[in-house]
Amino acid sequence: MTTTQHTSVELDIDGMTCASCAARIEKKLNKVDGVTASVNYATEKARVLTDAPIPVADLIAVVEQAGYHAALPDPERPEVDHAAQLRTRVIVSAVLAVPVIALAMVPGWQFAGWQWVSLALTIPVYVWAAWPFHRSALVNARHGATTMDTLISLGTTAAFGWSLFALFFGHAGMIGYTHPFELTLQRGTGEGSIYFEAVAAIVTFLLLGRWFEARSKAKAGEAVRALLQLGATEATLLRGGVETRVPVDFLKPGDEFVVRPGEKIATDGEVVDGDSAVDASMVTGESVPVEKKKGDTVFAGTVNGEGALEIRVTKVAGDTTLARIIRLVKEAQEQKAPTQRFVDVFARYYTPAVTVVALLIFLIPPLFVGGEWSQWLYRACVLLIIACPCALVISTPVSIVAGLTALAKRGVLVKGGAHLESIARLKALAVDKTGTITEGKPQVQGVEIVGRVVDSEVLRIAAAIDVHSSHPLAKAIVEHAHNRRIDFPRGENYQARSGRGAEGVIEGHAYFVGNHRFTHELGVCSEEIERRLSAIESKGQSVIVVGHRPHGDCAGEALGVIEVGDTVRTNAAEAIRALHAAGITSVVMLSGDNQRTADSIAKQVGIDEARGDLLPADKVAAVKALREKHGSVGMVGDGVNDAPALATATIGIAMGGVGTDAAIETADVTLMTDDLGKIAETIRLGRRTLGIIRFNITFALALKAIFLVLTLIGHASLWLAILADTGATLLVVANSLRLLRSPNSHAVG
Repeated sequence: MTTTQHTSVELDIDGMTCASCAARIEKKLNKVDGVTASVNYATEKARVLTDAPIPVADLIAVVEQAGYHAALPDPERPEVDHAAQLRTRVIVSAVLAVPVIALAMVPGWQFAGWQWVSLALTIPVYVWAAWPFHRSALVNARHGATTMDTLISLGTTAAFGWSLFALFFGHAGMIGYTHPFELTLQRGTGEGSIYFEAVAAIVTFLLLGRWFEARSKAKAGEAVRALLQLGATEATLLRGGVETRVPVDFLKPGDEFVVRPGEKIATDGEVVDGDSAVDASMVTGESVPVEKKKGDTVFAGTVNGEGALEIRVTKVAGDTTLARIIRLVKEAQEQKAPTQRFVDVFARYYTPAVTVVALLIFLIPPLFVGGEWSQWLYRACVLLIIACPCALVISTPVSIVAGLTALAKRGVLVKGGAHLESIARLKALAVDKTGTITEGKPQVQGVEIVGRVVDSEVLRIAAAIDVHSSHPLAKAIVEHAHNRRIDFPRGENYQARSGRGAEGVIEGHAYFVGNHRFTHELGVCSEEIERRLSAIESKGQSVIVVGHRPHGDCAGEALGVIEVGDTVRTNAAEAIRALHAAGITSVVMLSGDNQRTADSIAKQVGIDEARGDLLPADKVAAVKALREKHGSVGMVGDGVNDAPALATATIGIAMGGVGTDAAIETADVTLMTDDLGKIAETIRLGRRTLGIIRFNITFALALKAIFLVLTLIGHASLWLAILADTGATLLVVANSLRLLRSPNSHAVG
């Protein structure tokens, strides 16, 4: 079997004015052989996956041919402030539009020749201020495509063109010409109808909407910029007892640097001297500083408290936890949710359909029904303006970006809008026990002798085998042996038995270390051992049996039982209640521990169901069964041992992702701390995001439908069209940005 290697390329896109532009670029890129591209209007990014090496210049050329600009991301390149550019056009347009609108609305102000003054003031608005709309329409027209800007350009051009006709060829240009301001379809005969105020108002209000939209997009991306600014630029390098200030990029693994009170920690590392409280809120979402001492891990971008720390570098600047978080947040914002993809497809076909309908409205009635051309032109213009789906296409991406940003501020990383929508639809949740419900830091509670050895010998054998393992129970045994100053060798021929234990050879003898299930599989679980194991497990403790492994003529035997206990997280019960309150109907704990231990833990924290004695494959099967029963199921684990189950679930959620590469890379959602309560918070915010998206789409479509009907029957005006389109856009954007308010959990529900 051959595996295709994909190469990922990110491009900055400039020149897009609406979601239809993004759809057009995406379509062009996807026509290239071996290319799968996704273009996000909200972030102005394109992510391109290629099956074979394709020069980046070729990809940029495709975008340029479509009429837009593309470039590789460059941190040194100043970011284009689209909001500032639009602000200038809005101000100029508004200054010129106000007198035009005032003259049209107040007949008493219509002095001799006022219509020509209106023309002079409207020309710069139509030509310069509205140029982004016209340019986009022309670019797409050359490629046989239409966008929202096509509707705007056609509508304003029709109104402006007809007004010029009425001035130069009709009687509207006569000195002394006046007209009343009416919200009607017609001001008289066609030759006397001028709509300069409509042109000026349309351009000004739509530019205002675009400016507001640009500001909202920038605001929704503030999380990434805040993270980028979070990192330190310099560090105090300590070498040979001499301190030197150097750029962060100068640091390499093994170097030591000093962090004084109030300074940012330059890169990920290990504390070698000193102790202090470190504020990690921007990385983990925790508001309370965490005490750090010798041997503890610290992360780039966190802020040192009142103590001085000496830190050894473990990761260079580009590989730090902060750097990974930044990459993940950016990638997540660039991915499209299913709802957004639907809206993009809708807009792609909706715009040309509306253009054709408007053309038919202008041509058919005057030719076959009768009536003034100006009347039907007016209706066509109203249709073009009211039909612009600005509110529809911007509502979803802004909501998704705002939701992802809000969660990032809370120390929750979601890998894209699709996962955010899936979170909102969760009905059941499977949770691992160790490290999720419990602290994941078990300790040896006691040793019971079964054979003819002393307890120290049992610990010596177990530690010699478990020293090879990274499992929490194994680490607890090794640590306990060290604390008791028991010397032990490193076992040979180490073999891990997934979900059961491990085997190894010590000083020429074969031994095993394993759970209750493993003793049955090996055939060494006597009635006496079974009684002892049951007694320990009834207390909710884990049992580790140590003994001779059966081999050859040796039947094997148990030598002792190590009792290991883990501590339930202090907020576990509260977190489970919060999950139920958030709409999770079933919380199921999946554990490799025995059923008695699993039941005991589940009862303590209020979990609905516990399943013990599970191997990794059993956990996968359990998750599949839950999916068949509930449809949408989340799996919570550490992102390493539970990787298969995490991948099987609708949503994989990794706990404690700070410093854990596998957790960040494996899961769909990563909690940067071990706070189980953040899961319910994430679900609530996901549902709130989906609710806002649904409201925005429903509102935008309903408003368009109402006004389209009013336009067709002759009861809508350009002014109502302008106010409806701009107002709807402002409303849905403002509604989406509510997700960025208070980072506290109570603001989410």
